[in-house]
Amino acid sequence: MRLLRGLNNIPSDFRGCVATIGNFDGLHLGHQAILDSLNEAAEATGLPTLVMLFEPQPKEFFAPDKAPARLASLREKILDLKQAGVDYVLCLSFGQQLRSMTADAFIDRILVDALAVKHLIVGDDFRFGCDRSGDFAALSAAGSIHGFGVEDTPTYELDGDRVSSTRVRGELARAELASVQQLIGRFYRMNGRVVFGRQLGRLMQTPTANVRIDRRNLPMRGVFAVDAVLQESGERFNGVANLGIKPSITEKPEPSLEVHLFDFSGDLYGKHLEVTFLSRLREEQRFYSLEALGAAIEQDKTNARAWFARR
Repeated sequence: MRLLRGLNNIPSDFRGCVATIGNFDGLHLGHQAILDSLNEAAEATGLPTLVMLFEPQPKEFFAPDKAPARLASLREKILDLKQAGVDYVLCLSFGQQLRSMTADAFIDRILVDALAVKHLIVGDDFRFGCDRSGDFAALSAAGSIHGFGVEDTPTYELDGDRVSSTRVRGELARAELASVQQLIGRFYRMNGRVVFGRQLGRLMQTPTANVRIDRRNLPMRGVFAVDAVLQESGERFNGVANLGIKPSITEKPEPSLEVHLFDFSGDLYGKHLEVTFLSRLREEQRFYSLEALGAAIEQDKTNARAWFARR
């Protein structure tokens, strides 16, 4: 898979594609159905697949403090799309220029001139262009003029309700991890580089990996039994993780993911961990002394090991 950051990085020999557009946040079953249709169109036309997405996500641009919590960082999206077999990901910077672009200009400059799209697949609620003026009908009309096909995908439902990123966020907020697994086809996970933290865990004889997760808001909080994969080597470990805002050690909310790996010794700094959340052991709490925090961490380790033993 090839990541294209901006229209200027589209290869000069690019000769068209089948494409889809969206946030693809969390890559749930609805997204996966779109990608299945995309792959079918690619096989029929002999063209590569391309997913267009935006950074920041539009809601983050318009209302950064009110935007919903991300299910996936940009890096996680790219890894998910690569695993799904997408050939190209075009990431466009969503700023004032793109926000003010009319629907007609979006079609002409991006879909036709830059990408030479031959077939476009969008969700049934897709809107685009300044003030969200563009819709499926506008795309279909433009396709008739410029010679590309347009296909919409019907709403994907599970248990009678629409599968969406909003629904996934709601289940995560309630720590309904089994329900999330049904909606996205796997357990929920986060991925990031291990960076230096405050090293309080090491002082309490419980060294933790501070995983950079690149999020303003978190979709869930708590202490979890986790499975962690060291991406550089493929090594897999059981462990316990705290996903939250560090209420015991900082007055300023600071989204963080700290992971203690069982039966591991070594240096993780600079490496990437993929952390899969298997079961929430408790809610995140605030402790008013390091002694109380240390005792809770020891209990969390015991509870996590007991969960794995039962599993």
